[in-house]
Amino acid sequence: MAQHAGLRDLAAAGRAEADAYRGDHDRPLGGYLVVMIVYTSLVVAAALAAVLTGRKLPRDLRVSDIALMAMGTHKLARTISKDAVTSPLRAPFTRYADTGGPAEVMEEVRKPSGLRHSVGELLSCPFCLDMWVVTGFTIGHVFAPRLTRLVASALAALTGADFLQLAYAKAQQIAED
Repeated sequence: MAQHAGLRDLAAAGRAEADAYRGDHDRPLGGYLVVMIVYTSLVVAAALAAVLTGRKLPRDLRVSDIALMAMGTHKLARTISKDAVTSPLRAPFTRYADTGGPAEVMEEVRKPSGLRHSVGELLSCPFCLDMWVVTGFTIGHVFAPRLTRLVASALAALTGADFLQLAYAKAQQIAED
């Protein structure tokens, strides 16, 4: 019984801290905590799988690997979080607000606090998704480095193509003015 009372006291103290942190704002700290636990669990599972299968960490990552991961991370996070075609992935957690950049949409996170809100923030924010995507690429370098480089290279090429499309459109606009 004392153990249950201790857990109730701890939960009450946690709720009080969350309420003090939030003030008058709707911040889904419990949902954020669940998202952090999921992320940490995935990283721990990958580390355990690496140990159990005898995988070794790469001795070093080349500058080209880091550049590929940066560009690939940018493109994949942006595609998941902003692309019109991937909006069905975000629909349970967000609402359409307006069009964004080329082939992108702007969305608002659904308001009820909690896990749905937290996942909505994660899925609609390319900066938030960057951490998850780069973690995937990092794990990929341990388990499947050739495939990881191939995927990162394709996404990096797509990033370059996007910038060329934007540069072309801007040049066209300048020529017409």
